[in-house]
Amino acid sequence: MINLIDLQLNELEELMKELGQPKFRAAQVFSWLYKEAGKGAADFNDMTNIPKTIREKLSEISTIGLPEILKVQESKLDGTRKYLFGLADGNGVESVFMRYKFGNSICVSSQAGCRMGCSFCASTLGGLERNLTAGEIAGQILSAERDTGERISHVVVMGSGEPFDNYENLSGFIRIINDPKGLNIGMRNITVSTCGIVPMIERFGEDFPQVNLAISLHASDDSRRSELMPVNRKYPLAELLKACKKYAEKTSRRVTFEYTLVKGVNDSREDAERLAALLCGMLCHVNLIPLNTVKERKFETTSREAAQKFRERLEAKGVPATIRRELGDDIDAACGQLRRSAMVQNLMDQ
Repeated sequence: MINLIDLQLNELEELMKELGQPKFRAAQVFSWLYKEAGKGAADFNDMTNIPKTIREKLSEISTIGLPEILKVQESKLDGTRKYLFGLADGNGVESVFMRYKFGNSICVSSQAGCRMGCSFCASTLGGLERNLTAGEIAGQILSAERDTGERISHVVVMGSGEPFDNYENLSGFIRIINDPKGLNIGMRNITVSTCGIVPMIERFGEDFPQVNLAISLHASDDSRRSELMPVNRKYPLAELLKACKKYAEKTSRRVTFEYTLVKGVNDSREDAERLAALLCGMLCHVNLIPLNTVKERKFETTSREAAQKFRERLEAKGVPATIRRELGDDIDAACGQLRRSAMVQNLMDQ
């Protein structure tokens, strides 16, 4: 069965052509799937302007397959909602819905698990199970909109998984949610975070020059970064930063560097000065993130005072930086805390 949520508009047009239907039928169906604030079609009978014969044919060969909401946790601190979504094959992923003054945002997962092996992150615990399809990524947005009844206008691909390790499905997802007949989310309201798969940074700049790029950096020298992030052994800092500079020059877009502050590991004065030397003169911004603790990991978070001093040292060297205000910390919904949950199958069996 074809999951219609997996299809971009042009792919849906091809499907309609195979069914002997005119091109405009694809746009009608596509619109039904992605109406704002979760009011899209739950099944084919909802598509009232589509002839019954076409609806019946679609129901025979395809499905509207959205992730199932298995569990919702709401933060008592800020109203952030963390979703555990069940997928058709029994896997599950987590996503986070956040309210801001500028609109609602969601952090989505791109893989069930992750194989990058970053030593402070929950997402990589248990390794990679599989890639998510474009529809399974987009479905996290649709399901959250249906649950809240609110439109989501900003998307960050920073949940479990490495987006550039699933590039083709990531690309399809971006085109689906950006389509004016779909969710119509602007390219500049989408951010993709990578741990630093260098060849894909250049390709991403070619394919999506208006989408925001975030780099998980987390260290200012190769030795420490390789300990924290095994990907650095293949793509060391010099190679990564060269690709980032090239990306910024080509797209005229600022690169965001995510830097998790770990007590006694990467939060010293020397670390700040090395980081400033690496980034000075680049079109960039540093997002400092005091470590969000993961119970299976040994690391401790840096103090707020130490984080503030780190930021001041960067800015004194001409590198703009902010300390991220974490949302959903009381429900393990903050950066680095999303995971492929072991409780999924038990919940689906109930």
